[in-house]
Amino acid sequence: MTEVVAALIWEGEKFMICQRPAHKARGLLWEFVGGKVEPGETRQEALIRECREELAVTVAVGEVFLEVTHTYPDLTVHLTLFHASIARGVPQKLEHNDIRWITVEEIPQYDFCPADKEILERLGRGEGTP
Repeated sequence: MTEVVAALIWEGEKFMICQRPAHKARGLLWEFVGGKVEPGETRQEALIRECREELAVTVAVGEVFLEVTHTYPDLTVHLTLFHASIARGVPQKLEHNDIRWITVEEIPQYDFCPADKEILERLGRGEGTP
């Protein structure tokens, strides 16, 4: 099983989503910023590193919002979604095809990675909002 971390970053009434690059698995689907936990890293350290690598920002990692296990055809992920905020920097598209800030009501307009389904359902019920 692959340990993966991601960030739920709010800016007012909107939260950040990122579109995967076309050449990667699940290309052009939307997701929360994050990535794999490397050996020797805590989940929080991995999230800070991934946000720096993918967005050129420093994040402050908060509480866990939700943990999900999802099996794709090519791998099984254990995803931990943390509440996080941008401490320094302005998000840049270093790895993603696009970055958007959306409201909960706009979720149905985007095709997300299947592992995010339960997270999006909880957000749609008003859980995890600031």
